[in-house]
Amino acid sequence: MKEHHVSSYAGAVEALRHPQMVQALYDAGAVIMHKTLLTLDGEEHRVRRLLENRVFRKEFLAYYEREVFPATLTATLAPYLKAGRMDLIDFGRRVTMNLTADFAGIDRPEGTAEETDVMFELVKIFSEGATLVHSKRVKTEVEAEVREALKVLDARFLQPSIRRRQELIARFARGEITEDDLPRDILTVLLRNEDRVELPPDVLLREMAFYLQAGSHSTSNSTTHALHEVFLWCEQHPADWQRVEQDRLFLQRCVHESLRLHPASPVAWRRPSCPFSMQSGDALTEKDRVVIDLSSANRDPAIFGADADEFNPSRAIPRGHFPFGLTFSSGVHTCLGRDLDGGVVSKPDTDPAKHQYGLISLLIGALLDAGVRPDPNEPPTPDIHTQRPNWGRYPVVFTR
Repeated sequence: MKEHHVSSYAGAVEALRHPQMVQALYDAGAVIMHKTLLTLDGEEHRVRRLLENRVFRKEFLAYYEREVFPATLTATLAPYLKAGRMDLIDFGRRVTMNLTADFAGIDRPEGTAEETDVMFELVKIFSEGATLVHSKRVKTEVEAEVREALKVLDARFLQPSIRRRQELIARFARGEITEDDLPRDILTVLLRNEDRVELPPDVLLREMAFYLQAGSHSTSNSTTHALHEVFLWCEQHPADWQRVEQDRLFLQRCVHESLRLHPASPVAWRRPSCPFSMQSGDALTEKDRVVIDLSSANRDPAIFGADADEFNPSRAIPRGHFPFGLTFSSGVHTCLGRDLDGGVVSKPDTDPAKHQYGLISLLIGALLDAGVRPDPNEPPTPDIHTQRPNWGRYPVVFTR
C-alpha cells in the first residue's frame, strides 16, 4: 500500500469531494462504525443520508435551538453553578449527550441520575471505539468494552425506544394520532422507512451508538477548544471580554475560528475505489490510502491569510469558503450536524434576534453569562489516551 498525503486546502477539497474516493479512517473502529452512515458510500449512503437528513432541516434546528435546548442546558448546568466550579469536558459531554439522544431517538424514561450516569459511561466507551485508530490503548481491550457497552445500550435503551415508536407508528397508520404526534428523530425516520433501507438489528444498534458518541464527543471537545481560545484571546485583548459576552455574533465568529484551528478529526482518510490520478499528478490505485491533513488544510495561507496559524475572530474569509474551513468535511460526507453545532454563518444584514447560532456558541454564551473563567488552582491537562490534541480535563470556576 502506498500512502499519499494531502495538506493544501485545494488538494483536501478535491480528495474529499472526489466521487471515486471512499471512507477509510474508521476501519480500525469497525466494532462500532461498521455500516454506520459515516462509513457508507455510494447508493446505500445516499439513501440513508437523505432519510436521516429530514431530522436536520433548518426549521427544526431553529426550533430545537430556541425551544428544546435552553431547558436541557439549564437543567444540566444548574448543579455546576451551585457548586461554583466544574470540569468543562464532563459538563460538555453530559449536556450534548442528552441532546444527541433526543435527536437519535434514545429514550431515557427514568430521568434519574443513575440512568444518566449509565448512558454517560456508554458514550465514553463508544467514543473511544470510534476513534480507535488514534487510541493509545490495547485495541482488543477497547473492542471488548465496546461490545459489552453495545449490549447494555440495546437492552436498556434501544429496544424500549423501538417498541414505543413502533406502537406510535401503528397508531398513526390507524388514524388514531397525527404525524405531529410522532417523535421527530433518527430512529423514528428509520423505522418508518424499513422498506427503503437495509438495517439489520446490529447495524441499527451501531447507528444509534454512532450518533450518541459523535454528538457528545465531538461537540464537547469543540466547546472546550473554543472556550480556551476565547480565554486566551481576551487575556491579550481585555476590551473584548465585554464583546464576547454581549455580542453573540462575534462569539459565534470566535467559535468558527476555533473550529477551523481544531477540527474534531485532524485527518481524514480516503481510499480510491478505482485507479485514477489527482490534479497533483499522483496516480492512485485501490490499494492506496490518501491521508487528508485537515489541520494543515484549515491553516492554508492561500485561503486564510499569512496569519492562518493564529486565532483571529475578525479574519476576512474569501467568498465561497466557510470560516471553519473543512472541519465538517466537504462533499457527500459533510457532517449532518454542521448547522446544529456551528450554526449558520452570519451575514452583514443578519438579525441577531432571529439568527441560528449553533449549540457550541449557545453553550459558551451561557457559561460566559455565569462569569466562567479557568480555575486558577487547577490548570487544564491534555487527554493522554489519544493521539488527537484534545483536553482530558479542563477545570473552570464561575464568578457570578
